[in-house]
Amino acid sequence: MAEIEEIEGGCLCGTVRYRVRGPWLRFVHCHCSRCRKATGTGHATNLFVDPDRLQWIAGQANVQRYDLPTAQRFAVCFCRACGSPLPHRTRTGSGWVIPAGSLDREPSMAPSARIFWSSRASWSCAAGDLPCFDGYMND
Repeated sequence: MAEIEEIEGGCLCGTVRYRVRGPWLRFVHCHCSRCRKATGTGHATNLFVDPDRLQWIAGQANVQRYDLPTAQRFAVCFCRACGSPLPHRTRTGSGWVIPAGSLDREPSMAPSARIFWSSRASWSCAAGDLPCFDGYMND
C-alpha cells in the first residue's frame, strides 16, 4: 500500500468538494464499454479507497447517483450543476471509487494496471508498460 496522504477534489463548477485519505487500494485505467460511455473517452481512471476514507466538504446534496440496473457493480455519481464525475460508494459499501480527474492534485501512487483491456476501443491509448487484464484484477 502507498503512504497515507490526503487529497481534496471536486467538480468543475466548484459546487461539490470532498477530501479523500489514503492508503490507496488500487489505481487503474478501466477500458470497459460502460466506463467509456460514462466518461465519453477511451477509459476511466479510478482510485479505490476503503469506505471510511472519503469526507464530503461541500455540496453533497448536489451529488446525483446512477446505478446501471443491468449491472451488478456499475454506478456513477456526478454533480447536478455541471455534470462532472464524482466519487461513488461501491454497491456493496466496501469502498469508494474516485475518478482521478476530479482530484485537485496527483496522488503519490501511479496507475498500476489496465482492466477490461480486451474490450477497449481500437482508437484508445496503448498499453504502455502497465499489465493488462481482461476483467477485474481480482477475478
